[in-house]
Amino acid sequence: MPDESVRLARKALQEAAALLVCAGAGMGVDSGLPDFRGNEGFWNAYPPLARLGLSFVEMANPSWFRRDPELAWGFYGHRLHLYRETEPHPGFAALLRLGRSLPGGFFVFTSNVDGQFQKAGFPEESVAECHGSIHHLQCSRPCSPSIWPADATEILVNEDTFRAAPPLPLCPSCGEVARPNILMFGDWAWVPDRSSAQEERLESWLDRVDESGLVIVEIGAGTAVPTVRMLSERTAARLHATLIRINPREPQVPRGQLGFAASAIEAMDRLGILDPGPDGRPR
Repeated sequence: MPDESVRLARKALQEAAALLVCAGAGMGVDSGLPDFRGNEGFWNAYPPLARLGLSFVEMANPSWFRRDPELAWGFYGHRLHLYRETEPHPGFAALLRLGRSLPGGFFVFTSNVDGQFQKAGFPEESVAECHGSIHHLQCSRPCSPSIWPADATEILVNEDTFRAAPPLPLCPSCGEVARPNILMFGDWAWVPDRSSAQEERLESWLDRVDESGLVIVEIGAGTAVPTVRMLSERTAARLHATLIRINPREPQVPRGQLGFAASAIEAMDRLGILDPGPDGRPR
């Protein structure tokens, strides 16, 4: 992390009026979550699926809820339990503290479906989850646009076969198997209403942000699924904002912006976000 880039990033954060946090899978790595980068990384996290020769792209497909719902819920039930048990790393609280210190407030845009920002204390109304959330369910058909919380859903997964034991979650309206309200690959059945409402709130917030004071901190968003990076860059250009991109493998940024090849915790520590001054901003 070059000293001059660190200085410029700290200065931008010290002078910020509002904060937009944009996060991809790399945000959760420091909490111990897998980022599913490449088949080897995915198979290391899920050996039973390696034995079946199924990649993440193949497994994260809604067709499994018709073809083999026990296997589908084995995968998503395991993830649901993992995300419930995982504690967000200190960087989440540090970003929340920073955002609360700013006059224009903060918002989160994330492709993660794990609910870690809400678990760390970010208010629901200030988070936009563009790919949905594993903590909400919908009908797998779907028979209606209904979306409901998964709070009462418990999935028992056989760790050897990686299959879920009955009873599986069912749609309360038609009795079909329910599924997470997550945008999967090749997914024409996803109900986008909850995520669309979140993104409308984000756009409304951005419309109120002073062009001269927005800082975007993007963490762990890669180019394989570029949704988060595109939103960061588009918003930075539109509102003349400073973009601080944190990514250990893909830190490249548009001209005039700041990129750091580091993990979330490493970069936030160097930028003074983890240990701020009494006003909540980097010293």
